[in-house]
Amino acid sequence: MKGRSRSADSASVDVAGEPGGRTRAAVEAGAVEAGAIDEAPAAGAGGSLSDVARDRFLRALFERRLEPGAFLSQQDLVKLLGIPVGPLRDALRVLQTEGWLTIHARSGIELRKPDFALVRNSYQLRLILERAAVRTFAEIAPLAQIDALERSHRAVMERVQGSELTVNLAHELENIDFGFHLEVIEVLANPMIEAAYSQAQRFVRFVRLDREYRLSSPLVVRTMNEHMTILAACRARDPDAAEAALELHFSRAMQRAIGFF
Repeated sequence: MKGRSRSADSASVDVAGEPGGRTRAAVEAGAVEAGAIDEAPAAGAGGSLSDVARDRFLRALFERRLEPGAFLSQQDLVKLLGIPVGPLRDALRVLQTEGWLTIHARSGIELRKPDFALVRNSYQLRLILERAAVRTFAEIAPLAQIDALERSHRAVMERVQGSELTVNLAHELENIDFGFHLEVIEVLANPMIEAAYSQAQRFVRFVRLDREYRLSSPLVVRTMNEHMTILAACRARDPDAAEAALELHFSRAMQRAIGFF
């Protein structure tokens, strides 16, 4: 929402490891053992069991308990996710529509594997949506919000300088990275754009799963410096420069996502 600072404090991030910062109470952290699914798990307030199944599937995927590209049966997922088969089937249809998997009749469920097309499509969608947002952000974002974002980015760079990054720290830094972009998007105050952008962010994070284990402090610093260039243009109230800096950042980010650092 306009004027809201999601990244003002580097410790204030979305739920680590949860795609798109989803916080529905029904989502649970671990896989449920096969013997513990006799009774249906309780759905969260306003949610359905198929929503719970979808969230648990995505959590398992991002926690690497589900391997991209794998073939699974419905019973495999029932055991892993602790969801009865009926709601699971509903969730699988939604997940297939969203592009996370393919259901093959009589042969199982094929999980999506990241490829260049997914990288290109995700970054292209993010750029289309964020171009207009960053121009608006440059024109109307409160200076206090820009100050807070710059402080959090400087804190990240100081924290990682010369350090070896752990996977847990990589998750935290990724949430700060995505939080910056979501603040820019939120300036448009358009829930439909925010939803589309969050879906693209989830696919970008999916592409980055393997990179978490190769993340380095110089790479983090480069990313933060690219954000700082965007913020400097916003501070100067220069939407053209902000848009140009964003385009350069996404071009470099896409190269990093496919392994060109």
